[in-house]
Amino acid sequence: MLPPLNESLAADSHSLIQVRGARENNLADVSLDIPKRRITVFTGVSGSGKSSLVFGTIAAESQRMINETYTAFIQSFMPSQSRPDVDALHNLSAAIVVDQERMGANSRSTVGTATDAYTMLRVIFSRLGQPHIGPSTAFSFNLPDGMCPKCEGLGQVSTIDVDQLVDREKSINEGAITVPQFHVDSWYWQIMAHSGFYDPDKKLKDFTDQEWDDFLNKPVTKVKVGSNNFSYEGLVVKVNRIYLTKDRESMQGAIKAFIDRAVVFARCPECEGTRLTRAALSSKINGVNIADCSSMQVNDLAAFLRTVDDPSVGPILTGLRGLLDSLVGIGLGYLSLDRSSGTLSGGEAQRVKMVRHLGSSLSDVTYVFDEPTVGLHPHDIRRMNEVLLMLRDKGNTVLVVEHKPEVIAIADHVVDLGPGAGENGGTICYTGDVPGLRASGTLTGRHLDHRAKLRDRVRTPRGHIPISGATLHNLKNVSVDIPLGVLTVVTGVAGSGKSSLIHGYLSGREGVVVADQTAIRGSRRSNPATYSGLLGPIRTAFAKENGVKASLFSANSEGACPGCNGIGLIYTDLAMMAGVSSVCEQCEGKRFTAEVLGYRLRGKNIHEVLGMSMTEARDFFTTGQARTILDRMVDVGVGYLRLGQPLNTLSGGERQRLKLAIHMAEKSSVYVLDEPTTGLHLADVDQLLGLLDRLVDDGNTVVVIEHHQAVMAHADWIIDLGPGGGHEGGEIIFTGPPSALIADADTLTAQHLREYVA
Repeated sequence: MLPPLNESLAADSHSLIQVRGARENNLADVSLDIPKRRITVFTGVSGSGKSSLVFGTIAAESQRMINETYTAFIQSFMPSQSRPDVDALHNLSAAIVVDQERMGANSRSTVGTATDAYTMLRVIFSRLGQPHIGPSTAFSFNLPDGMCPKCEGLGQVSTIDVDQLVDREKSINEGAITVPQFHVDSWYWQIMAHSGFYDPDKKLKDFTDQEWDDFLNKPVTKVKVGSNNFSYEGLVVKVNRIYLTKDRESMQGAIKAFIDRAVVFARCPECEGTRLTRAALSSKINGVNIADCSSMQVNDLAAFLRTVDDPSVGPILTGLRGLLDSLVGIGLGYLSLDRSSGTLSGGEAQRVKMVRHLGSSLSDVTYVFDEPTVGLHPHDIRRMNEVLLMLRDKGNTVLVVEHKPEVIAIADHVVDLGPGAGENGGTICYTGDVPGLRASGTLTGRHLDHRAKLRDRVRTPRGHIPISGATLHNLKNVSVDIPLGVLTVVTGVAGSGKSSLIHGYLSGREGVVVADQTAIRGSRRSNPATYSGLLGPIRTAFAKENGVKASLFSANSEGACPGCNGIGLIYTDLAMMAGVSSVCEQCEGKRFTAEVLGYRLRGKNIHEVLGMSMTEARDFFTTGQARTILDRMVDVGVGYLRLGQPLNTLSGGERQRLKLAIHMAEKSSVYVLDEPTTGLHLADVDQLLGLLDRLVDDGNTVVVIEHHQAVMAHADWIIDLGPGGGHEGGEIIFTGPPSALIADADTLTAQHLREYVA
């Protein structure tokens, strides 16, 4: 029998998540209580310790403890997680992390498969489609029953552009083959040149049809040259075998660049890009096949499914409609189910993952969000807030790392970390409600109501870059002039066509530098010092000071600790148990040999220098190339990053600002930035605006894709796309200075910017 409701149980006292003595990364022995079943927003400057507390401590320990409930066998298939550096965590509930990690670039993964919407659609077509062609697997492009036999369910076929493999004006002996590793006198070249199927001194353009076919397409054939036997195959056959069957991401840069040039992807002629068999395409509901449904915008598909009514699929139809309505409600109605997962932005990927949880019956779960407003127009942020409130009202604990005042405003509880970044952060500056934060006098509190003002006078363009007839994705034959020598902000709701316009028609032009948030290629060895070229002058300074070789001061070269090969960690595979990483005992995680660590520069060894933040290093290196690079790093707002911090630990916003610092060394005329305010505290946005002004005042053109009203207000020129997302967008709905947008325009952007400056 249930106890009476007024009877107090011990379980009812678990209303707080208690963190005691958290020291992960820069956290300074932090202890705090976080209310359960409420929205708590974590604020503070970049590098203040928000992610270390929320993701690195609370979420990490929750997930680690759940993983420990599985058997050792199952754990062996899971990523290993070490216990966070914290004295105690009490009253944790299961944590679901909804982050901005892009969804895998697997070509078989789509929005439909990632959300299970396509799975539900397959079941509906297998029951109601006419003619009836079998079970739901017959509609799957990832299973043999349903995949197009020609493209194997990929929707694309690849062909090789022969003119990227050879120079027809030369003979083989003159180096006609331009494929990497086929240069004259290489092993591959010798097989081709001595095969006997054609004259190696004859220019390729003079080959007969037979010679040309043997040169390019001959299947594997045994050939004898002198006393040696070897296998000969045509150049296209060989390139397919040695390059195209390998994982592109594992290839070296030059080979990857060659593949990107030489391989042309075209729509599969058999299935016309739908990925499915002809039988699957023949089965229709109300005259529409499953590929048509997948290519519809989600809001159109939701409308179509409201015309389908059959009790045999009633429950699954209700579930699918609910899922599609959730996608529309969260601002993703412009996507289609056949959209490849790998093409989604970080913000879109986060919102797609979020939809999976909206229909869940789970409660008393901790949901952890990392800047859920990334990529969202102020209009869309209101809808995002409704989702966060809905999750809370179902009885869940919602933890949000966020900078936007609109999200901070809906918080039940705020935790403000700081006061600064890196070593100057890691402490709790304020906990409490939003009015208390506003009155607290902290950096966040002081900037909560801060507004950037419109310029007194906008700059005059010194010319234009014309874009005409743009039709990529949802753009509707758009023509627009990008003004030169000014700060232009391109804005509009999510899916309105901003990225299609700028990245599709401006980014590829000569003299245009793009600093975006995509991952920086590099292993766990790469860090800001190696990526920026800063390690060079540092190594030179150490070498000169100590009279030794500069290569000793690289953890990838002679000076590397032999125990861990300069990584600082030993990775151990425990077979049936989860693999673990442990600090190398030989160098104690310092990555260098004892001999190298004995060499000093002004009292510091190389490990201590790489442990400095950019700001500390700038005070240490006061002149020369090192100081120049460090000045740029501090200018773009990453002064808190450590020189030796692995690149794979940086956020999208940090990666973008690091790229910007490096590009600032180049003589460029046009900079394209994609949401540079991502991850920036309200106080840091002013610093970014100052940096953008300096770039323009130095004679450059700056084009920013951005939703932040402070950047819009500060612009010289605004290009607003819309009016909606997907096929409801793709048009230029305003161009002109911000003052004209506020005074005259009737767009969503105008409405929100008007409220902002008022």
